[in-house]
Amino acid sequence: MKQQIKIIKNMEKPEPVEILAEAVIRIGENMEKLQKSGLNQRAIVALLYDYTKVPKRDIELILSSLAKMKSWYCRS
Repeated sequence: MKQQIKIIKNMEKPEPVEILAEAVIRIGENMEKLQKSGLNQRAIVALLYDYTKVPKRDIELILSSLAKMKSWYCRS
């Protein structure tokens, strides 16, 4: 059985921008590492589909978006 994750957000004390930016940067860097790991895009999609049963088209869209997040949300 999958573990359910519960996110609790405190509206009075939101997360600092630096923490959010660091998370976005780390996600982008780790997506690059995954893509360079030797697994091709089809293999990554197949593995994620087998685990989640999310439609493959959605997985492909998410993976391509994760790789671009750093350029979308962070400025050097």
